[in-house]
Amino acid sequence: MIEGDIRHLETCKKAVQNVDYVLHQAALGSVPRSIADPITSNEVNVSGFLNMLVAAKEEKVKRFIYAASSSTYGDSETLPKVEDIIGKPLSPYAITKYVNELYADVFSKTYGIETIGLRYFNVFGRNQDPNGAYAAVIPKFVKQLIQLESPVINGDGNYSRDFTYVDNVVQMNELAMLTNDNEALNTVYNTAFGERTRLKDLVHYLKEYLTVYNPEIKNIKVKYGSNRIGDIPHSLASIEKAKKILGYQPKFSLKDGLKESVDWYWNNLK
Repeated sequence: MIEGDIRHLETCKKAVQNVDYVLHQAALGSVPRSIADPITSNEVNVSGFLNMLVAAKEEKVKRFIYAASSSTYGDSETLPKVEDIIGKPLSPYAITKYVNELYADVFSKTYGIETIGLRYFNVFGRNQDPNGAYAAVIPKFVKQLIQLESPVINGDGNYSRDFTYVDNVVQMNELAMLTNDNEALNTVYNTAFGERTRLKDLVHYLKEYLTVYNPEIKNIKVKYGSNRIGDIPHSLASIEKAKKILGYQPKFSLKDGLKESVDWYWNNLK
């Protein structure tokens, strides 16, 4: 474990010394955070990412696998999302993640580093932080329901997401690291389950699974607020490319993952 900041090149070099494979997950997530502070998001997600690529090049890393984002699809209305069709970014965060893909492609072609980008779709799971202004929606809602508070959905609840349990994401990282297929390299893959769920249905499932632990949760009312600037209305991934080339077979549906997550949060948040 090295404590450091990817904005510091020397720290990045230290982290990748004598390393063959880099699984790069570091970033400042959150669309709203990037809208509130685009400069810091850019420093971390673009300059920091570039530092990691440069460090990997100089330390002769074999393969660089990195967390890309479904936000790259931007204003494209095509569903399901396929890797070759993207729109214009809708937030500073989305711009930074698209720039990551462009840099990775250039480094592959220019310096010969093997790169694979994994476009994560709304990852969730145990141990995800429910606190703070930019907490992800599932842990935030779970914490509120456990505390018998009303969760607030942005919009009318009909926006939909391809929620992806963390174990599926781990599987994709492992497959990307272990593949020996040259066709699999220097490209990007959707990393998702391949189903979309409306936000109001998500809250319904959470209430159902948490009511097992506390029957009072069943009666909590949901509140609705305004839509957030920069949000994509609907997100659904095609995972055919990952299945065909990497052999990806996600094991956890949304409901399976929610049950695992709810159990963890109930035992660790109280």
